[in-house]
Amino acid sequence: MIITPAILALAATGQAPVAPPETVAGPQPTVVESPFVAGGAAERSERTQIGATIARFEAIDVRYLPRTLDELGERTATVIIFTTVDCPITQRYLPRVVEMERRLRPRGVRFVAINAGPADTILEMATQAVDHGAGFPFLKDMDGSAVQSLGVTRVPEVCVVDPEGVLRYRGRVDDQIRFGGQRPEVSRHDLAEAIEDVLGGKDVRVSETPVDGCRITPPDSGTGTSAVDAASKPSPTWQGAVSEIAQRHCQECHGMGDVAPFPLLTSRDFKDHSSMIREVVLQRRMPPAFASPKYGSFTNTRGLASDELATLIAWLDAGCPEGTAPATSPGTAEVEAGSTWRIGTPDLILRAPMTAKLPADGYVPYKYTVIPHVFMEDTWVQAIEIKPRNRPVLHHANLLYIEAKKIAGGEGIKQGNFLTGQVPGGGPMVLDPDLAVLIPAGSLLALQMHYVTTGQEETDRISVGLRFPRQTVRRQLHHIQVTNRRFEIPPHAPAHEVKASKRLPRDAIGLGMFSHMHLRGSDMRFTARRPGEDPETLLLIPNYSFDWQMSYRWEPGTARFPKGTIIECVAHFDNSEFNPFNPDPDATVKFGLQTYHEMMYGFFFYTTEGEDLNLSVDPSSGHAAP
Repeated sequence: MIITPAILALAATGQAPVAPPETVAGPQPTVVESPFVAGGAAERSERTQIGATIARFEAIDVRYLPRTLDELGERTATVIIFTTVDCPITQRYLPRVVEMERRLRPRGVRFVAINAGPADTILEMATQAVDHGAGFPFLKDMDGSAVQSLGVTRVPEVCVVDPEGVLRYRGRVDDQIRFGGQRPEVSRHDLAEAIEDVLGGKDVRVSETPVDGCRITPPDSGTGTSAVDAASKPSPTWQGAVSEIAQRHCQECHGMGDVAPFPLLTSRDFKDHSSMIREVVLQRRMPPAFASPKYGSFTNTRGLASDELATLIAWLDAGCPEGTAPATSPGTAEVEAGSTWRIGTPDLILRAPMTAKLPADGYVPYKYTVIPHVFMEDTWVQAIEIKPRNRPVLHHANLLYIEAKKIAGGEGIKQGNFLTGQVPGGGPMVLDPDLAVLIPAGSLLALQMHYVTTGQEETDRISVGLRFPRQTVRRQLHHIQVTNRRFEIPPHAPAHEVKASKRLPRDAIGLGMFSHMHLRGSDMRFTARRPGEDPETLLLIPNYSFDWQMSYRWEPGTARFPKGTIIECVAHFDNSEFNPFNPDPDATVKFGLQTYHEMMYGFFFYTTEGEDLNLSVDPSSGHAAP
């Protein structure tokens, strides 16, 4: 049978053309090897055999961490399905595998998906997992070691490994979906049968079956991924293209004393960390980006373009040559966070009343403080920056405004109104010139601070800089918080779902979104349900990171929502032992302020459609003129 693009397309839609005899034959219990093994008999002799102990391998999870099968914990069997994000047969079999995993999880069977697509990114892989509702880990085979260890050649090939690490089954899920179409019914449940045999301590009746699917392409031997464009410019230098790439994509965080662990301001900085930089850019871990490219478009999305990645890798592999500076060099970006304000010179600087003292080691509970400054009149603010004196020790901080009478009444910071936050990888709040946020008269500012230890005793004192509008204020910044505080995450739950929704009170123009969870948060989806329209996914964060909590901003004026639109957030929490950051997989987890508790917040920022406040604001005070 000749496999054509048309046949693959039909396989993706389920429309079955007239199939050749072998497609509609009955059960095939015999082992068929040579058509499914590259290289024929010579290569088959090197292929991992059924009954052999598989070689140990590492693969990268959706958090960009290297993982092994040993980290799955105790299990009665391990089922491994190899995937890519674009193989149509893989896409059609994944729902069956997801449902099978749900049924077999209580019996101790652990499932793992391993992505073998050289050009597939971890972000795309994570999106596939969330879109299919998978409650098991998805890993990325960066170097082909997992493919080699299991001896697979196609996706969606599946393997069953017993608790001793012995390969007991390799082949298809079942015999229904084939190239060119599918049978009306499954006649052989190959994977299910193999699992039951392993669980029963029996020899697998049919231990190897042929697989219809997409051939696995080995990763590029030079880079570990085929995403790098081999036709990149020859002999790049720091003074040529690389310094500009560093300014655009690295130096916002990798400045002197900034949130990143080391500066990347010179070619020597890059050379000193070249191996690590090579790894993280090939994995697309850096620059950090967590919005699925499948849904929405955002103005602040980070990421190296293919030609930039190719240039950077070629330069690193060449030993980071300096080159000759051009006649007009762009110079080094001004990123020394300890000495500059990113919003420009503030009109008002407020400081935390006390210096925070931090231990050398251990967990630091959230700290709270009220800044002793009362805003006596309504104050309009166009930019806010939260600036720690010791940036590496501050994980994140939230800035709130609180009515002074509520503080006096003992209601405290919990009753505060969110203004903005300082988060890893995020910048200050800088609004459009005609847009401002209101701090009402009679309010004070309060800070919620999450500090981390560094191995030595540290101190910090936060300053808050405010800049007032220079132009007529026509729009006010609003937001809603889509939150659920009444959830309970069961012990060991790998993908516990929590939902929340909120209705927009007015016609709105969306500005952007922000997600906040703690260490068990794994993904969050924002959906708009406009009256009378189909739901629209606005944002999917498929591999949420507590260490990189970013905002996602729309192009101004492009996201419109009529009054009554429901903004829904659906989040999943991984309370399993496979979650490497899980404080306690045996705990039932509820809402709470500390990181060993959980939170579920979706922030939706917007302005009112058609609004024109026409406010003249004093740039020295932020007060509107009468």
